[in-house]
Amino acid sequence: MTKTKAKPIEKNMPKKKAGKFSSFVNNPIDFTLLITIILLLGIGLIMVLSASSPSALAEHGDSYHYFKRQLIFGILGIICMLAISKIDYRFYQKFYKSAWWISLALLIIVLIIGREVNGAQRWIYVTESLSVQPSEIVKFLIIIFYAGMLTKNREQLPEFKNGILKHLAMVVPLIVLLLLEPHFSASMVILGIVCIMLFVAGCKFKHFLGLGTILIPLIIIVAILQPYRLERVITFLDPWKDASDTGWQVIQSLYAIGSGGIFGVGLGDSKQKYLYIPEPQNDFIFSIIGEELGFIGSSLILILFGILIWRGVIIAMKAPDMFGSLVAVGITSLVAIQVIINIAVVTSSMPATGMPLPFFSYRWYSIIYIAV
Repeated sequence: MTKTKAKPIEKNMPKKKAGKFSSFVNNPIDFTLLITIILLLGIGLIMVLSASSPSALAEHGDSYHYFKRQLIFGILGIICMLAISKIDYRFYQKFYKSAWWISLALLIIVLIIGREVNGAQRWIYVTESLSVQPSEIVKFLIIIFYAGMLTKNREQLPEFKNGILKHLAMVVPLIVLLLLEPHFSASMVILGIVCIMLFVAGCKFKHFLGLGTILIPLIIIVAILQPYRLERVITFLDPWKDASDTGWQVIQSLYAIGSGGIFGVGLGDSKQKYLYIPEPQNDFIFSIIGEELGFIGSSLILILFGILIWRGVIIAMKAPDMFGSLVAVGITSLVAIQVIINIAVVTSSMPATGMPLPFFSYRWYSIIYIAV
């Protein structure tokens, strides 16, 4: 009788399915990107402390008021970053349609229950000292939505009607709601992110040129339709025409940057932060950086932002799928656009608009920028 060789027990047993989540958890960390973010956050905290101390003392009786809150935001951001880094990004792709509906709901809610401040209804107040700006959340949700939608419809993108026209139409309702707040700068940031993602995904450049001939004049008309926006354009062209009112902030910003020179006046020694620049810890914090750290310090910060953007591009290029690549492109574009606009406004290279500097401006949503 012929004996048959018994198979090893382990070969007869069903193979255990490899867990995608566990394999993603063990992926290596981009230490260049991590160190860059930590450096930007650390310098940002120091500058918030330096820039805000006079106004914090005058308004709240505590020089460390804004710094302590920003420190809490920073710590929460790092905790969220560590947690999110362990989640497979492909998980978000399942809910990309929900991201659009959530964005729509948030922008409608703020128009209903939001509080009007300085003529704009952009904030939902949780408490008297804590407010939420839905437009900042929408910026990230729209990246998830377009990454998912463009991945699904990749074959249609080279076409005009089913490509750029169809996909740009999806952002129009959100832009309209943002303009009703009004929040023109946020709408332009979101439109810029969407256009970059469409181009990277495969829409043809000639289609952008064709739509640009229609959209750019329309954007200019919308920008100057409101009297306050037209006033900002006039102030940009000649800030000294109304130096005590509309041109005040930009002029004081230029004084701060100009007095900083090459090496700066020294950390903590800014003069313009002493109630000359309104809320220097917010959108105009870069002018205090220019005054205290000078051209050298400002350039080093811009180099750090350049490294962050470069690493974002590398991550997008090396992403294993189209969804991951587009998410990386969207987040990188968001940071790049906001840095460019913020510094352009502070240096009077474009009309003033409310645009925070990521990792530096005092904002609760610093948590989101750090986390993602």
